[in-house]
Parts: sequence; structure tokens; C-alpha cells
Amino acid sequence: MKKTTLTRFVYCFFGLCLLFALSACASAPAAGPAAGNSGQPDWVRDPYTKFDKLSYVAAVGNGNSRQAAEKNALGNLVAVFGQEIQVDEKLTVSYQEAVKNGITANWSETTINDSTISTSAGMDSLVGAEIGDVWEDGKGAFAAAAVLNKTKAAIVYRDMIAANQKMITNLVNIPADQKASLEGYSRYQFAAIVADINISYGNLLSVIGAPVQGLARGDDYRLEAKNITKAIPVGISVKNDKSNRIQGAFAKAFSDAGFQSGGSNSRYVLNADITSQPAVIQGNVNLFTRIEVAANLVDTSDGSVVLPYNFNLREGHTSQAEADNRAILSAERKIGAEYAKMLNDYLSRLLPKK
Repeated sequence: MKKTTLTRFVYCFFGLCLLFALSACASAPAAGPAAGNSGQPDWVRDPYTKFDKLSYVAAVGNGNSRQAAEKNALGNLVAVFGQEIQVDEKLTVSYQEAVKNGITANWSETTINDSTISTSAGMDSLVGAEIGDVWEDGKGAFAAAAVLNKTKAAIVYRDMIAANQKMITNLVNIPADQKASLEGYSRYQFAAIVADINISYGNLLSVIGAPVQGLARGDDYRLEAKNITKAIPVGISVKNDKSNRIQGAFAKAFSDAGFQSGGSNSRYVLNADITSQPAVIQGNVNLFTRIEVAANLVDTSDGSVVLPYNFNLREGHTSQAEADNRAILSAERKIGAEYAKMLNDYLSRLLPKK
């Protein structure tokens, strides 16, 4: 009887020990930085487990190659800052073109590398961003951490803002008598682009805790550029223009683009010539008129053609007089539909001279 009792005690003791052991295994945390992920480091899940959030902005990217993972990580790093640091693509292209052509060197006293200024203009890449770490899972999948050192970024972007501010000052610092010109207009338009880029830099600095105050908006300079066009009279001279209908169409187009039209001593003159003649189409009972309009916007200060424009068209009717009238009417409509837009497109791409 005593033996049986002892045996039961031993079995109960070992049973309890086994139960406690299994319970401990079930509740214990998994070994390693990320159990079940083949030793995946913690930063893959959260980059700030490795990179101090007070000192860095960080993001993780993934890919089927190291290069793809790093590219994805850098893109995700840019995305951390959101749309506030993005610049319109057209403005970026204009800025990069000006830097590439050496135009900005005339107004900027910065020692910052031109390629650095140019590539960061659209904020699709961040100056000073780098790859902090890369991990491969052993099966061909990669993870990369992209980081931006806040202190270094603050120095670089503050310097670029200062350089751009100096550029803006030099651009708009022109005599009053030279301001009312397409060159003056282009200077203010480009100053607006530079100001927009500065705003994007300022937004980035705000995100990393190093805000810059007092940055002018691009729209402030665009408004002044628009005021400049209002102060630029454009003379219009059209040869062979019956009833001045073509001249009237061009005058309206300039007005729609923000310019004054008229004046005999204007610096800018639109010289246009109209050629109109009957056109025969074999087998067609109608009578046709072919009209051709050739127009050049000229800067009389040096005789250069600022903007060429020409077209031809044909209209028909049972009478030649009505065919002539329809040809003129079609030419008026074409000018009304095209010229103001073409002029605005030209002005939007106009860069200041070196």
C-alpha cells in the first residue's frame, strides 16, 4: 500500500513538471529579432528600431534585387514628405534646363554643385539621402533602409534656399525702363519658378523640424509678370487685310493673352501678310478661295523674330465673293482659337537671356 502511494506521488510530480514546462514554452517570446522570418532584422519592420528618429527620417523598401529594393526605399523616403515637396513637372524642366544651359550662373553666387540643385528641383530625390542597410532573406528577396540625416539635410537645403533667394533678387533687380519687356516678363516668370522650388525646400525643412520663415510664393512673381504684359504695347500691321478683320482677330488674341495692342512706336510689332486667290478643284461645281496668313512677332530693338506663325486654308461656295468671305471668316476663327494659346505657351517656356 505504501508502495502504491509512493508510485502515485512520483507520477503526479512528473506530470505537474511536464505541464509547467509545456505552459512555459507556449507563453515564452520567440527567439531572435523576428521569429518566423529567418532572422529578419527588426528594422525591416520598423526602420526606427535602428535609426534614431530624432536624427533621421527613414523608410524601408523591398524588391527582387538589391538595386530594386534600394530604389523602392528611396522612393518611399520621398513619399514620407508627401505632396508638399513636389514641384510641377513643367516648372522643374524649365529650372533644370536653365541650370544645364548655365543661365542661372549669371544670377547665383552659390558654390553648390549645379547638378545637386537641378536634380533636387523636382524633389523626386533628396539631397543627402543614402542607403543605411540592406538585408536579403536567402531566397532572393531584398529589403533596404533609406535614411536622411536631419542635421545634414537642414544645412544643405538652407544653403540652396539662400542661393535661390539671391537668384530671385538678381532676377527682379532690373531698371524700370527695361522691366516692361518680354525679357522683364521672363525674369519674373523664372523668379516664380525658383520661388516655388524654395517653397518645396521649406516644406521639407518644416517636416524635419528646421523651418524657414519669410519665403515668397511663386504666385507673387507671376502676378507681377502679368502686370508687365499689361504694360507692353504690341503694334499690329497686316497687309492686304480687307475691312481689318484679320488685324482685329490678332488684336483680340493679344488682349486675351494680357497684352495691349496698338501704338506706332511699340517695341514689339506683329507684321502679317495675307495672300488670297481663287482655287480650282477639278470636278467640283463650287468656287474656292485659298488664303494664306504669314505673321511674325518682331522685337524692333534688334529686329529678331520672337514668334513666327503661319497657316493656309481653303473655303468654297457657289459664288467667289462668298468663298472669299468664308475664307476670311475661317482665318479669323483659326487665329482666335490658336494664337493667344500659342503666345501663352511661348511665354511659359521663355527663359531669361544669359
